[in-house]
Amino acid sequence: MKKSTWYIIIGVVVLIGIGFATKNRESSSLKVEVGKVELRTIVETVSASGKIQPEVEVKLSPEVSGEIIALPVEEGQYVEEGDLLVSINPDLYTAAVRRSEAALNSARAGLSQAEAQLVEAQKVYQRSQTLFNQNVISQQEWDAAQRAFRVSELAVESGEYQVESARATLREAQDNLKRTTIVAPVSGTISALNVELGERVVGTAQMAGTELMRIANLNNMEVLVEVNENDIVKVGLNDTAVIEVDAYLGQKFTGVVTEIANSAKIEGMSADQVTNFEVKVRILNSSSEDVGSQPFRPGMTASVDIRTNRRENVVTVPIEAVTVRDDTVKVSARERIERAEQERDEDKDPYEVVFAEENGKAKLIVVKTGIQDENYIEVLSGLSEGQVIIRGPYNVVKNDLEPDEEVEVESEDNDDE
Repeated sequence: MKKSTWYIIIGVVVLIGIGFATKNRESSSLKVEVGKVELRTIVETVSASGKIQPEVEVKLSPEVSGEIIALPVEEGQYVEEGDLLVSINPDLYTAAVRRSEAALNSARAGLSQAEAQLVEAQKVYQRSQTLFNQNVISQQEWDAAQRAFRVSELAVESGEYQVESARATLREAQDNLKRTTIVAPVSGTISALNVELGERVVGTAQMAGTELMRIANLNNMEVLVEVNENDIVKVGLNDTAVIEVDAYLGQKFTGVVTEIANSAKIEGMSADQVTNFEVKVRILNSSSEDVGSQPFRPGMTASVDIRTNRRENVVTVPIEAVTVRDDTVKVSARERIERAEQERDEDKDPYEVVFAEENGKAKLIVVKTGIQDENYIEVLSGLSEGQVIIRGPYNVVKNDLEPDEEVEVESEDNDDE
């Protein structure tokens, strides 16, 4: 009896030991999350943020200086082409016109006098020529008559130039007088008004002076964004975009790329330099009809997701399921990636890999990827629909998981988002 009891105790101890061993072995397995390779539509996007601005905005500056004596418009007011916007005190320019008119009249009088003198000099010249041919006057007298005639011709020519110069000065003075009245060059809304009645403004015809105001067509708005140099090559004209405006939370608007800068915009110094390219995205009016007429204002903040590529019904996996492995991959895994080894470049770049779950073990599969969206990435080769792959946790997939390692499935996600 005692001997059989002893055997029973030994058996129990052995079973307990086996149980602990099994438990320890199970606990040593990495806990992973799995999912299935599925067919999805992938839309690749480039995200950027920027400010809303009118597609057409005209900046108005005076071409003459002076005091504003009339300002019959306000910011936000709609104006038609030709409407009066600003009047500048014309007194100085009116006086300049009068002086120019007087100078022109004086030049004309001088020309008339020179023409009369030329007629008289021509008569003397002809008479002197006859007398010289008859040997009545000397060579010296004949030369003097010729010089006098030539001087009279030059005086008339000079008088003509003076008249033309005075006429040009008068035209300039008249133009400056007209410039004291500024009218709307286009129809639109005054989006910015920077001056007040009585303020003195500076301007010349050669260079822009004080900015008076801006007139914009608020019916056609766009978002000006900056796209990083790494993404700009993906963006093309007429690419569609989804636009979110901070002022309209929860609303999404549709846009289209209308302009891509050829020159980069560089910010920062040396190592901190950031190279971006400006891109203009037009907001389609049809997408904003439900928020009213002219809902956008210049300067509003917006974010843009430009749809640069779209692939339908392609093999995809979650982005977090794809990781890289370099030459530290253990030799035992090389057999599994022999095909990829043949295709590798000489520079021996790291592999893009996915771990599949097969019979409780992680199987290393080298893949070739395509475009991606926020959650999923296209797999061009290496996987097929329905395969079970390890999608997380991210740190396990990226750093801890090794080929042929035992894994324990903690959760499974088969939803197609």
